Amino acid sequence: MVFNLIFVKTIYMKSILAVAFFLLPFAFFGQESVSFYFDNNKSELNKVELAKLNTWILANKKSKILSITGSTDEVGSSGYNDTLSQKRVDYIFNKVKVAVKIREDFKSISLGEKGAKSKNKAENRRAIIVFLQEKDLAKEAELIKPKVVEVPKTTEIIPIEEKDMNFPEGATLEEKVELSRPGTLIVLPEIQFYKNSFGIMPSSKPSIDELIYILDKNPNLRIEIQGHICCVTQDHNNLSLERAKQIRRVLVSNSIRQDRLVVKGFGVSKPKFAIPEANEEQALANRRVEIMILQK
Repeated sequence: MVFNLIFVKTIYMKSILAVAFFLLPFAFFGQESVSFYFDNNKSELNKVELAKLNTWILANKKSKILSITGSTDEVGSSGYNDTLSQKRVDYIFNKVKVAVKIREDFKSISLGEKGAKSKNKAENRRAIIVFLQEKDLAKEAELIKPKVVEVPKTTEIIPIEEKDMNFPEGATLEEKVELSRPGTLIVLPEIQFYKNSFGIMPSSKPSIDELIYILDKNPNLRIEIQGHICCVTQDHNNLSLERAKQIRRVLVSNSIRQDRLVVKGFGVSKPKFAIPEANEEQALANRRVEIMILQK
């Protein structure tokens, strides 16, 4: 009898601890999240999910929204999925913007099929609202503003080429960052610029949004943004550095602290292929943006 009582008490305490552990991230950080799911190829919620959204709005009129992140499954082209993902974000935003408070540095993040983390495709067709409840707004500055981390100035980091990391085939940027260590170089091939300019092409937005999402999710992460150009023998206008700076401007405008972002332009000093390049594919490989992990 005594043994049974001890056993029951032990199971009860473990259950309480398990529940406490499950709730701890929200209790500690104060940020909540809720997901809404879309039908295949749809950018509007069905009746059931719309009712769920309306119920959430009624219960959160005094909450404050920090971000909305959209994603898709992997069916269809990446370009189509990028557009669909953004439409889902815009749809949710337009539904909540009048009824619920929006933080001034609100982030609209479109991950497209890069946000497909589940084997169940239906679970990837969603939009996630991250928000603060009314009870946590008094601590908003404390909860949202990250502490400034002092960065050692004398730490020497040895670059590690991406190919030497042997990332799994098809690994996403987020997965590569998770597997990386200080010095790891990661190419961002989808970030492209207009010719002879540091103007970023619109097709780069999903990749930049993903980078913002990763930096936001990992507040201790510091990176060096590296610019490279192609097709000439010298970077007369320092275009590679200006392109790296432009990426940093976009990240800072999306509330990523500038002290987490180092920029460097390498011109044509580190080509993947000899200059002049034999074809456009080689030129594209030379004309690239890379990030180097400085701190995790």
